[in-house]
Amino acid sequence: MLLHRIMYYLHTRNDMVRIPPDRLDEDISKVTMELAHQAFEGRMGSDQKLVVLITNLELIGDSRVVHGDGAVYQPVRMDMLLFDVRIQEIIEGVVDQITEYGAFIRFGPLDGLLHVSQVQDDHINTDVGNQRLIGKETKRELRVGDKVRARIVTISLNEVSPRESKIGLTMRQPGLGKHEWIVEDQNKAAAGGE
Repeated sequence: MLLHRIMYYLHTRNDMVRIPPDRLDEDISKVTMELAHQAFEGRMGSDQKLVVLITNLELIGDSRVVHGDGAVYQPVRMDMLLFDVRIQEIIEGVVDQITEYGAFIRFGPLDGLLHVSQVQDDHINTDVGNQRLIGKETKRELRVGDKVRARIVTISLNEVSPRESKIGLTMRQPGLGKHEWIVEDQNKAAAGGE
């Protein structure tokens, strides 16, 4: 089984921050940091990585005025906390919601869909009213708040609205599933498969 890869990392990037004319009388460092938070955090860059947080910002070089705009464009160097997801990656998450077609798993700042067909090697009964999925033969239950380990099998990132990205997950492989199931399976294997 693949080990967990670090999904968060720091990155330094140079960019421009647009400062509107009505904000030019304020402290330039403070207003630039505020506007950088608004412009970049919670958005995906061209590298398909989600900007979670700007941790440091430095004004570099002279600002520029674009004819017809009236705003000032300030060059900056920013330290950013980025979040990166990749196909086949193993994630640790928490069940956030149960629906007729599966469970939404929250991992980091994103959610992935664990379709009912990908929960376990058993027919799954859905009990949306009680927010749970139940294995017909195994009687194993998956509920809101349960901690799980899953693998990313599909990714369709939405660069404009990253929270709307579609990420498909599976738990139908050894070493994956609800944490309690993983321990049970390991104990069963250690006891000789009884």
